[in-house]
Amino acid sequence: MATDNPGNGQLRSATSDAQGAANIDFKEKFRQLRDTIGRVIIGQSEVVEELLVAALARGHVLVEGVPGLGKTRLVRAFAEATDLDFARIQFTPDLMPADVTGTTVFMEGREDSPFEFQPGPVFTNVLLADEINRATPKSQSALLEAMQERAVTVAGTRHQLVEPFMVLATQNPLEMEGTYPLPEAQLDRFMFKILIKRPDAATLQRILLVTTGTDETVLEPVFSRAELLQLQKMLRAVPVAEAALEYVVKLVEATHAHPLVRLGASPRGAQAVTLAAKGYALAAGRPNVELEDIRRAVPPALRHRLLLSFEAEVEGAEPDEVLKDVVAGLERVR
Repeated sequence: MATDNPGNGQLRSATSDAQGAANIDFKEKFRQLRDTIGRVIIGQSEVVEELLVAALARGHVLVEGVPGLGKTRLVRAFAEATDLDFARIQFTPDLMPADVTGTTVFMEGREDSPFEFQPGPVFTNVLLADEINRATPKSQSALLEAMQERAVTVAGTRHQLVEPFMVLATQNPLEMEGTYPLPEAQLDRFMFKILIKRPDAATLQRILLVTTGTDETVLEPVFSRAELLQLQKMLRAVPVAEAALEYVVKLVEATHAHPLVRLGASPRGAQAVTLAAKGYALAAGRPNVELEDIRRAVPPALRHRLLLSFEAEVEGAEPDEVLKDVVAGLERVR
């Protein structure tokens, strides 16, 4: 589709043969990782692809779904398939910020420096923040600096986190009692919000066949930590035509102008859409971003960044419906 590829000729001429070969490697690695995770996360190929795109774009992910749909298993499968260090924090109302970041403890008998920093579970590659909305805002905010700056400050000392680092948080959309909804500032730091839906009958039958037998599926790492960092750099290097960037800007601006929206997407949302579009392009084996990549990135990158109006909430409108309307409106004026 020529209309969906602004500046395609110019970009292809600027892309070297070496980069094209690297893109093929990215596509193959992406496929291997997707298929490996798909061995244990059955019937959720779109969810798996969204998680991988966010991870390769160095983003954090909020996974939402009712209990029993495999949210925790999805995170573990990703860590196992990428050979990354994994840590889990069960968020509860009595969780303290020090339980996340770590704390400084007094070491008796030491003369030079009696205080020593004990790192918390945030010092890992993949951090599962399980049921993040069950912790108080004070404990939730302990992740803000880590997510944005990849560092934590304890007792006035800044500690850098290891790379790669990503937070994969889960929450249950049904249980509201005893929960603390994430503030907009925290939501905005998640690159993607992924929705896991209930499987259909055929998929459920496949899940039962795989998970209730005598053999347990063991995932082998698809590539090393160094290779993952290399893929992240490759994604950042993907060129984006000026026309495509203008399209992203119009999308974000249109979310503010929609009658059902009280507050539209932030500039960080525009960054998330652009980076995700780069990931989708490479996963498809293309050396540059097309408009179809941008459209595909819109729902997971922006659904959690919209504040709907009171009228929209009364009518039961969903952010995905609003975003679909926004995209359709842009297509009508093109």
